[in-house]
Amino acid sequence: MRSENFENVWDAVEPAAEQAEHLRLRAALMRAVRQRIEDEGWTQTEAAGLLGVTQPRISDLMRGKLSLFSLDSLVGLAVAAGLRVHLTVDQAA
Repeated sequence: MRSENFENVWDAVEPAAEQAEHLRLRAALMRAVRQRIEDEGWTQTEAAGLLGVTQPRISDLMRGKLSLFSLDSLVGLAVAAGLRVHLTVDQAA
């Protein structure tokens, strides 16, 4: 069995660099929105109302169902949650 080292878990999960980067960005946004909900002590119903989505959508977010969220939708949720999204672009390793 051959062992490989990866810079991050998304590179191991998704061999296509572009898709791995999308996963990494979506996961970071999902964590930030989930953390905001937890920090504020919002119930899922409260969060849904404040963020303009349904409670089942918040449930999916809280359960980490990354495949159900686009990058655009997560940026929208982050902004609605009162977060500012910053983008930094670096040269690939």
